Amino acid sequence: MNHWSAASAARLATCDPRLVAVFDHVLQIVDCSILYGSRDEATQNQMFCDGKSTLRWPQSKHNQTPSRAIDAAPWPIDWQGRERLSLFAGIVLGVADAHGIRLRWGGDWDRDFTLTDNNFDDLVHFELME
Repeated sequence: MNHWSAASAARLATCDPRLVAVFDHVLQIVDCSILYGSRDEATQNQMFCDGKSTLRWPQSKHNQTPSRAIDAAPWPIDWQGRERLSLFAGIVLGVADAHGIRLRWGGDWDRDFTLTDNNFDDLVHFELME
């Protein structure tokens, strides 16, 4: 049975309880890591400067308390594995839907099931839709 590392558990604990429920269930299906939950101002702005986010502090859902966004990936992480990250996203989105929770994934921002029409891909990003 999969379990959270101490780092992933601490990051997950900064997230909205709905995200916690989804990812606790996802972990039972596939081993994964939580890369970010809540981000402080310095981290968010560095992510923006590095081109890993399109938003500065405090505009990201990562900057809310609790975080309304989470970055997660299947373990071991393969940053070049677009297909693997897409399959993982399908699992996450399916689990969320089964819990009655609407998520948006950074590989399909407009949720049209076309994965080639994004201006910015963030394949490890999931956020609550409200």
